[in-house]
Amino acid sequence: MTNQADYDVVIIGGGPAGATAATDLAGLGRRVLLLDRPGRIKPCGGAIPPRAMEEFDIPESQLAARVHSARMVAPSNRYVDMPINGGYVGMVDRGPFDEWLRQRAAKAGADRRDGTFTRLSRDADDMAVVHFRPAEATDRNTEECVRTRAVIGADGAMSSVAKQCIPGAKELPHVAAYHEIVRAPTARAEAGASTSTSDYDPTRCDVYYQGRLSPDFYAWIFPHGDTVSIGVGTELKGFSLHDAVDRLRRETGLDQCETLRKEGAPIPLHPLPKWDNGRDVVLAGDAAGVVAPASGEGIYYALLGGRLAGEAVEAFLATGNPKALALARKRFMKDHGRIFWILGIMQRFWYRNDKRRERFVSICDDPDVQHLTWQAYMHKRLVRARPAAHLRIFFKDMAHLLGIVSPWQKASRGAK
Repeated sequence: MTNQADYDVVIIGGGPAGATAATDLAGLGRRVLLLDRPGRIKPCGGAIPPRAMEEFDIPESQLAARVHSARMVAPSNRYVDMPINGGYVGMVDRGPFDEWLRQRAAKAGADRRDGTFTRLSRDADDMAVVHFRPAEATDRNTEECVRTRAVIGADGAMSSVAKQCIPGAKELPHVAAYHEIVRAPTARAEAGASTSTSDYDPTRCDVYYQGRLSPDFYAWIFPHGDTVSIGVGTELKGFSLHDAVDRLRRETGLDQCETLRKEGAPIPLHPLPKWDNGRDVVLAGDAAGVVAPASGEGIYYALLGGRLAGEAVEAFLATGNPKALALARKRFMKDHGRIFWILGIMQRFWYRNDKRRERFVSICDDPDVQHLTWQAYMHKRLVRARPAAHLRIFFKDMAHLLGIVSPWQKASRGAK
């Protein structure tokens, strides 16, 4: 049966998850096909922590910008600046960054094809057959197929692979995200200018927790070097993402900047309860639902999900035991399930209305909150080294939850 396969594994989707799995498996000598739908760029703020660059050998040349602080903006327009003391967060533009990842997979030995996955079937020997429409085909009915021992579905949120192969995938809730990539301001406006582009900082991420811009998530302005990502996300159907971005651009003066492209896509809200079909298919990245609640961060978790899916497939190919495919989710949830659970609670509670958002931003002015937030983000783990800080944060949070203190009452710096 093994000799009948065209490939050991077909990876559907060439984003960070799929490209990483392809690089790893090709590097192990496996016959890999990386199938990607061309022309698709995910709307994404583009932030990647130093840990991602270290773990996945991403050179600094791939960074479009380096961010040294974040600004959290409350419904009242008061804000808190959160500096990253002694470090930075890398920013990438998903178009060139994802292509670099795919090229790296090809250099490792993976075959690349541009095309759209259509369905998965079985041949007479019960082997998986991946059907796809080649990108170069002029007839939409044109279809090619390849036989494979394993399949990795890394085709993003609303994954076609997941819907066809994984029970419960169709019911996964999503946030709708939309952003506009604009040319970055070339110079700061002079004092007294009619627009506020003078406040744009190419080394700072701005995050807006305002119901008028997003009723249940947030809006953002993220620098990408020569360009800027201006976006918003929400789960609320009927809310106009385009109007929200227009409003944010007008109010910040970024409506004066040239619009280069516009992109929209769904973002999953939590990991699927099952990532494999118990046979020969496993999911990775957004297809598996690995986007962090509250923050919407997905690049690091997609890279990691791709690696774990690759390791699970390698174990399956080596042993023939389909139970090995379940290792991808098991390992991910062991290391990151708890932080996803905590972030999910944060999003459901603090993002519920503007009164809570105001308190949430005011809490971010606390030095302990800032330190532990950046440590958790940069290193992707809960920080346990400062138990006294955790205790102080607990009592401060309780004071806000019970209404004992007012927003900004304890703010001593940073808030405006």
